[in-house]
Amino acid sequence: MENNQNQNELSIELTEEVAEGIYSNLAIITHSNTEFVIDFVRVMPGVPKAKVKSRIVLTPEHAKRLLGALQDNVIRFDAIAAGNQTADAEVIGGDPTVAFPFGGTTGQA
Repeated sequence: MENNQNQNELSIELTEEVAEGIYSNLAIITHSNTEFVIDFVRVMPGVPKAKVKSRIVLTPEHAKRLLGALQDNVIRFDAIAAGNQTADAEVIGGDPTVAFPFGGTTGQA
C-alpha cells in the first residue's frame, strides 16, 4: 500500500526563473479539435504593439480541469475579498494604491 502511495506522488521542481513569474494582463484563447492554446500578453499603455510572453497548449480535458480550478479559486477569492477593496493585501502607509499581495512584506514558507 505504501509503495502505491509513493508511485502516485509527483515531485515538481520550480526554478528561480520560473518562480519569478511572467506578468500578463491579456489572455487570448483559441482552440482546434484537439487542443486549446492560451497566449499570455502584456499590454502597456501608450505602446501600440504587444508581444506574447508565454503560450500554453492544453488538451481539451486539461483545459476543462483548468477552467474548474480557476472557477473554484475565483469563488474563494471573492469570498475573502467581499467588501475589502484591497482584497487580502496589506496597505502600505495608509495608501490604498500601494499594496503588497500575499499578506505583505513578511516572507513565509
